[in-house]
Amino acid sequence: MASAQVIVELFTSEGCSSCPPADAVLERLEAGGAIVLGEHVTYWDHDGWKDRFSAEAFTMRQEEYVRRFHIDSAYTPQMVVNGEAEFVGSDEGRARREISKAAREPEAKVELSRGDGEVAIKVAQLPAAAKGADVILAVTETHLDTDVRSGENGGHKLRHTGVVRSMTTVGRIDGKAGDYSARARYRLDPSWKRENLKVVVFLQDRTTKKVWGAAATSLSSLTSR
Repeated sequence: MASAQVIVELFTSEGCSSCPPADAVLERLEAGGAIVLGEHVTYWDHDGWKDRFSAEAFTMRQEEYVRRFHIDSAYTPQMVVNGEAEFVGSDEGRARREISKAAREPEAKVELSRGDGEVAIKVAQLPAAAKGADVILAVTETHLDTDVRSGENGGHKLRHTGVVRSMTTVGRIDGKAGDYSARARYRLDPSWKRENLKVVVFLQDRTTKKVWGAAATSLSSLTSR
């Protein structure tokens, strides 16, 4: 798989029996170098099992993709690669093809370093078309297991990787030429295991949803500058 910094989003739910195979695909894609975001939606929470990772923000984000791709409705498991391609999340072959395609496109160089309780973001080699893109910061957690006791996956132990714990727009690329730099604070819940956390920053066009660049690093490996 290509090693470029490609964002792979999976809209999933512990209440969906079709989702565990897609969760497994996401884990393999992460092992191959993709930056993965597991976004657990809420619309399965009333069918027998409430997903502890679900959030309305992810359901709303998926609705933005429904409009972007002109599809009839949201569904799980849905995978989106760099904001430009969507398909059933368990289709690993399609995922790898889309990742390779995205990795060949022009992208900005994003670097992250740590300040005092914040992350410093430096962006270089900005494509001209990236002006106006949002700068989005996510905190993800991996190695998360759930013993599902009811619903479609009742009786199964599910494993998740790259679960999005928070996602916030922290800036916007202005129309000026040159590079971009900023500092952004993030908040951590004491229940999250720091050794399993990553900070992900990516640039995404507000209208087309194309991702123009990304970086990710484990929280423990962020170095001060």
